[in-house]
Amino acid sequence: MKRLLQTWIAALLLLVGGAACAADQLGAGDVVKVYVYGNPDLGLETRISDAGTITFPLIGQVKVADMPVASAEKKIASLLQSGGYLQKPQVTIIVTQVQSQAVSVLGQVNRPGRYPLEGGKRSLTDLLAQAGGVNADGGDELVLIRNRDGKVTRERVDLVQMVRGGELVQNVGLAAGDVIFVERAPRVYIYGEVQRPGALRLERDMTLTQALSAGGGLTLRGTHRGITIKRRTANGGFETIKPGQDEVLRADDVIHVKESWF
Repeated sequence: MKRLLQTWIAALLLLVGGAACAADQLGAGDVVKVYVYGNPDLGLETRISDAGTITFPLIGQVKVADMPVASAEKKIASLLQSGGYLQKPQVTIIVTQVQSQAVSVLGQVNRPGRYPLEGGKRSLTDLLAQAGGVNADGGDELVLIRNRDGKVTRERVDLVQMVRGGELVQNVGLAAGDVIFVERAPRVYIYGEVQRPGALRLERDMTLTQALSAGGGLTLRGTHRGITIKRRTANGGFETIKPGQDEVLRADDVIHVKESWF
């Protein structure tokens, strides 16, 4: 009966604490509730310090970071018993906020920030969905930065190709400290005798004709014969080309539509 009551109390604390999150191990920044069965005065809600410790009644500072929850429970119970405060104490720890086991989602997403790894296991698409998805300025690709055993890797992931081609091998599992950065979509720039000059989002395999259409088309004074593209070269310079209507555009192309003389 006592064990059943303890389970009910722990469950109630979990509900009161809000949407509690599971963590494989505790870490600095996590918020925990500690409950000692039969001793409500020893109940505690606190945040694990940057040093990885909590200050617990009677026994003072206890290092719990980098420990599984069950091990931290046993450690606190052992300190309470060895200090002569309680006999066979039953300690329950509930993690209400996971800050140490989190992934940063940055760049062109609707809700950038740090997101906890519930249960320590989340996929790339899980975190993107939680961040509200890619916003209107976001591109088709993202950069995934991971640190494994002290080795930092940087990988580009083509979201469109992953979904269209069903290449879920790129929908990798994430770990604490990983960074997802969604880049801004590439742009082309159009000016001169067009209805809506300015920057345009460069769609995949976009042609000159499509870009002119997105710019509202030519004005009455514009001419297709006078179109030029200023394009960045591999060595960082620029070249000017006279494109055909089916010319496939590249990022940062500058399209100039000249005025007709006739």
